[in-house]
Amino acid sequence: MNLKNSIRTIPDFPIPGIQFRDITSLLEKPKALEKVVADFQNLASDFGAECVVGIESRGFIFGAPISDRMLLPFIPARKPDKLPNETVYKQFKLEYGETELHIQKISPIKGKVLIVDDLIATGGTALACADLIHESFDIPKQNIMILAVIDLPDLKGSAIIKQAGYKVETLVDFEGE
Repeated sequence: MNLKNSIRTIPDFPIPGIQFRDITSLLEKPKALEKVVADFQNLASDFGAECVVGIESRGFIFGAPISDRMLLPFIPARKPDKLPNETVYKQFKLEYGETELHIQKISPIKGKVLIVDDLIATGGTALACADLIHESFDIPKQNIMILAVIDLPDLKGSAIIKQAGYKVETLVDFEGE
């Protein structure tokens, strides 16, 4: 199955000049969703993942089934004021401002950590999550892997993440499109 064909492109959304890669079209196709989860599970198994961190909110869609299938803890990385317990957080820049990612201090993060999201563009969100885990839970960089369905290599996010010392795996590239 060609996953790229399952991802709809919306021109000029949310602003003119942007080619928005819409994963809802992939989610609407059970076989495509199953392929993503199975491919991610294989990558996670090969890596030896011991817990799964899903980045809000679309990382939850793919991360939760992996943790369920592999019987691993699922830890949500969320936006500010969304978690009930004391958190550790990392502030980072987006193309349009700043935000934070929070993880509860009591989260069972250990060993080899898998971070899951839907897309890597500039890499800011995934890199902030990886740095948060590395710094706050004392996880070596080589024990953190980021999985994303889509990579936009022209925006260099995956390259930036790799240069920072983290592993990155993606399933579909939209280069120069």
